[in-house]
Parts: sequence; structure tokens; C-alpha cells
Amino acid sequence: MNFLYTLLLFLHILSAVLSIGPFFVLFPVIRQMKTAEREVLAGHLTTFRGAVRLVKHAGHILVTTGMLLVWLSAWPWYTSWVVLTLAVMVGSVFFLANAFKPVLKKFEVPDADQPALTAKLTRSVWLYISLLLVMLWLMVDKPMLW
Repeated sequence: MNFLYTLLLFLHILSAVLSIGPFFVLFPVIRQMKTAEREVLAGHLTTFRGAVRLVKHAGHILVTTGMLLVWLSAWPWYTSWVVLTLAVMVGSVFFLANAFKPVLKKFEVPDADQPALTAKLTRSVWLYISLLLVMLWLMVDKPMLW
């Protein structure tokens, strides 16, 4: 049981890193997208979509291992940090599903306003990182709010 818990915890932490890390790498890509020509822009869009896909799949592992860790531990599901983490996670899932794909599609439109779209992407990336950092704080600090 101890080995299983340790393995799940390692996978959980690794998936947390993979859930947030790729977005920090995207800031230079977004900066280049602002003035990129069509051919170069297509490569940047592929990179961005790949990063979002990686984060999405890492999130699946994060949720699965997190639920297994709570189930194997002594923490009840109604504990404040567990409930709040799940609430923020649900919000981040909806955010991830809606924040990037529509904006990335708009880049494919001829004469797209690349500076405005990159500003929108930058805001969305920072908001998503903020949501993940709140979840990270909840999981590390485990505040008892009720």
C-alpha cells in the first residue's frame, strides 16, 4: 500500500508539472505570433495546440491520481481543500475547453488581428496559470476553511 501511494503521489506531482509547465514556454511563442507571417504562424499554432493537448492529457492523469490519493488516504471528500480543489478544477476544465481553441481558430482567418488575438491568448494563459496555482496552493497547504 505504501509503494502504491508513493507511486500515485509521484505521478500526481509529475502530471501537475506537465499541466502547468508548457504554458510558461508559450509566452515567447505568443510574442512571435503577434507579427508572424502565415507560414511561420501555422507552426506556432501547431506548437500552441500541442501544448494545450499535452496539458489536457496531463490533467486527466492529475485528476485520476488525485482522486485515488484521496480515496487511499484518510482525507474525507468533504474536507474544504478537497472540495475547493475540485471546484477550481471543474472551472479550469471549462476554461481550458473554451479559452484557446476559438482564439486559435481566429488566427486562420485572412487579415486576422494578430496583436489583439495574441493579447487575448496572453490573458488566457495567465488566467489558466493562476487557476492552476490556486489548485497547487490548495493541494500543498491543505487549508481547513470549514
